[in-house]
Amino acid sequence: MKDIFFSIIRQFGVGKKLCHVLPFYLFTFLLLSCSVSYKFNGASIDYSKTKTIQIADFPIRSSFVWGPMGPMFNNRLKDQYANHTQLEQVKRNGDMKIEGEIVAYEQRNKGVSSEGYSSMTELSMTVNVRFTNNKNHNEDFEQQFTAQESYENTQSLNAVQESLVDVMCKNICEQIFNATVANW
Repeated sequence: MKDIFFSIIRQFGVGKKLCHVLPFYLFTFLLLSCSVSYKFNGASIDYSKTKTIQIADFPIRSSFVWGPMGPMFNNRLKDQYANHTQLEQVKRNGDMKIEGEIVAYEQRNKGVSSEGYSSMTELSMTVNVRFTNNKNHNEDFEQQFTAQESYENTQSLNAVQESLVDVMCKNICEQIFNATVANW
């Protein structure tokens, strides 16, 4: 096969040295002329149709509350869409609309030590989300998203609460993002 290629190239008056370099240049040209597009943020949005998103603040409707949790969650959710999509965030009449509430914030014993006492506590957060896609109502849904984090009972909740809530907010916001705009 290689000999056939070189004999054809020589018929066009190309020298022997150039014959060995020509396949490299052809391959490079073909490689550069191909166009492949990948989205690593996971968003699959048709920006020609969908340009805006409305994200309401989620109030806390849980009986157990930690004050900073609401603003932490709301800011992270808005940042998730700002950082990973080209959608403009609007106050009303968005092409997509996300609203809901934080419905549960709970802690429960998770692990038991050899002495029979609780050794681990699990903290969980649940958010109810209503998603409306005004460009395609077949994608509308209402769903709850939950995240859990554990900590050892040798630590107080006050000492670990901020970092655990931050991780849970991040996890839930990623779940919401994947359910709303990452259709893969």
